[in-house]
Formats: sequence, structure tokens, C-alpha cells
Amino acid sequence: MLLRQLEPRSARTTAEVIKFALWPFAVMTVLNRVFIKAVNGFVTDDFRPVYQASLDFLNGRPVYTANLDSVDPHYLYYPSGTLLIAPVAWVHDYEKARWLFILLNAAAIILAWYLLLRLFRFTVNSVVAPVLLFAMFMSETVTNTLVFTNVNGCILLAELLFLHLLLKRRDLWAGVALGLSIAVKPTLVPLLLIALVRGQWKVFITALGVPIVLTAIAWPLSKDPEKFLSHTAPYLFETRDYFNSSIPGNGEYYGLPPWLVWGMRLGMGILVAITLWLLWRYYRHDELFFVCTASGVLLTASFLLLSLGQMYYSMMLFPFLMTVVLRNSVLRNWPAWLAVFGFMSYDKWLSDRWQHIGRDVEYLRITFGWGLLLIVAFCVLGDRYLAAKREGRLQFGIDPTWITPAPAAAAATPDSPRPANGSATTVAKPISVE
Repeated sequence: MLLRQLEPRSARTTAEVIKFALWPFAVMTVLNRVFIKAVNGFVTDDFRPVYQASLDFLNGRPVYTANLDSVDPHYLYYPSGTLLIAPVAWVHDYEKARWLFILLNAAAIILAWYLLLRLFRFTVNSVVAPVLLFAMFMSETVTNTLVFTNVNGCILLAELLFLHLLLKRRDLWAGVALGLSIAVKPTLVPLLLIALVRGQWKVFITALGVPIVLTAIAWPLSKDPEKFLSHTAPYLFETRDYFNSSIPGNGEYYGLPPWLVWGMRLGMGILVAITLWLLWRYYRHDELFFVCTASGVLLTASFLLLSLGQMYYSMMLFPFLMTVVLRNSVLRNWPAWLAVFGFMSYDKWLSDRWQHIGRDVEYLRITFGWGLLLIVAFCVLGDRYLAAKREGRLQFGIDPTWITPAPAAAAATPDSPRPANGSATTVAKPISVE
């Protein structure tokens, strides 16, 4: 009788079969990552210095006392971040506080998953929902954020809130979401450029005002806030040669000459600048595509080119990767997903048999992945531009004609509001996979 109840009442579509098959995988993967891998922990424990700093802050003791010459996780948050995170020390049992922080970040990631679905106009009932949830929790970035017990899950939620509110033109609230993340760590600061080029000036009021106000509150409550400036801040601008997948980080690790490191950074910076210009010039009216793609390019460039880039920062690229469902996405090709494999896969490439090769592949795959992703975006947009210029249709946009039919393009003007390079909607519609 029970088995008969499980039999479908009508024929299943392929999408429905995939959806039913993937939901158990997605849910069980979430449970495994949260309650097994994360609770088990690892030798790397990002939460311990956060908990200790919170405890010291609440008890009026110095916070910025870490030995920055060691390779152990350090407490590097601003005084404003200390103020926000200090409540975790209200739980006096360290292990229980850590479990609570794991649950907080897991809940933030799941809420970000839902907001990401809604951003691209999918529902929880679509086949995309279990695919996305499974992919997120299978990734290195989500797994190690939970295992190391880092705050990145909350930063991802702030990013999704910012993107939603930015696209809805609720500028002050968008700034609040971004400001709360900046108050803890500067990962999402590059996104301010998106608000700048879109002329959403009010974002800056709260994005900068929130951390300033929180710092003003935290400063007199802290025992040694000035040591953040003298002790911790200089360290943040240094390039360390361990747990650092940026170009300068790998340059330090492998002992590359400074001219070569700067040459690679400058070369990639030029590619990024051209990519961002093409996006702004030809796609700024296609709001969803522009905001998610430009933010992904900016964040990837910051991970690759600045002084510190760690693999689990890649969590902030989920909105960019989700643009693959849009017809004009730059990610609909295999090199893009080879790049994604490099910085998202939880696989380890360390080899007992080929130790030197395995170590190099393991350490460099993140750097190559970020770099290849930027190169792919540049090449796709550059190829579209050159093809449109060759065919004399630049004034109608650079999307291929199979994306934007000629009659629709001919009806547009270069500077008229045309959300999808000439389309009639305000947001490019994703593929239908309900």
C-alpha cells in the first residue's frame, strides 16, 4: 500500500524526475556538511580567535593581541566587526557557541540560496532549486566555511540582500546590507563600484555610514582599538605566502621576481578594465545580467589581484555563476566551468605518487581558476564586440543575432533603455526550467 502511494498519478517530465531525484541528495548533503563535517571540525579553526576576541571585548580585555608571525588563524576584524560579533561570547561554552555559529552561517547560506533563486525568478518548486542547493553545499567554499566556522555565510547573505535591494532601487537599505558586511570585513567593498556606475548615490550614505557609526560605538567600548590601526591594519596590507591564492600570494610562495608578479597583475587588470567597460557600455540596461556579471568580475579580480585571496571567498561568486541561466551569459562554454571547477571543487589533488606535481596543482588550481574565469569573460565579450563591429551593428548592441533578433535590435537606439541589448523587458529572462 505504501509503495502504491509513491507511484506518480501521471507521467513525469524529465525535469520532474531530476527534481525528485536531486532533492534527497541536496537535503542529505546539507545535513552532512552542517552536522557531520562542520561539527567534526578541522585543524583550521577560524572561530576560536573570533570567540576569544568576543570574550575579551565583553570583559574589557585587549582584543588585538595575536602573534601575526604565526600561521594560525588570526583575529583581523575591525572594532565595528567586534561589536557585531561579540554576542557569540554570551554562550559561555565554546563548543556550543561554535555549533551556534555553524547553524547561523548555514541558515544564512540557505536564505541566500532562496534569494538567489528569486533573483533569477525561479521558485523552490523548480528543478533549479535542488540543483543549486546541492551544488552550493558540495562546493569547497560552503563546506570549508562551515568546517572552519567562518563568517562568510553571513557575508554571502549580505551580498544577496544588497543585489536584490539595488535592483529594486531601494538604495538606502541596499547600503545597510553592504555596510553591515563591510563593518566586519571588506570583501564586498568592490560592489560599491556597481552602485557608482548606476548612479545610485544613496547607497554610499548607509554603506559607509553603518560601519562608521558602529566603529564610533565600538571604539570607546574597546580596550585597545588603537592597536587595530598600529598592529593589525598593516598586516592586512601585507602579502603572506601561505593560504593565499592571489597572484602576489603565489608569487611570494614560489619566489617569483616582483616584475613578473606586477606584470601579471597589470595584464589581468587591463583585461578586467576592458571587460567592465564592455559590460557598462553595452549591457548596463540589462540590469540583472549587468549587476551580477559585473559584480562577479569585480570580486574575482579582487581575489586574484589584491594581497589576499582565499579559496572560500569564491562563495561570493554564486550570483555570477547563476547568470548561466540567462541567454546572453558569458558562462555558456566549457572553459568557464573548467575555471569554476578549479576554485569550487572540494577535490584534493595532493598525490603520494607525484608529490611535486600534485602539490602545485592543488595550490595553483584556485589561482588559475579565477584567472581563467576572467579571461573567459573578456574573450566572450570581446568576441561579441568584434563580431558586431565587423557586421556594422554596434549601435544596436553586441549580443549575437540569435540572442537579439535583428528587428528588435533595429528598433532600439544606442542610449535608449534597452534591458537586454534591445529587448523589451527590464530584466533578461532566464531559461524556463520550471
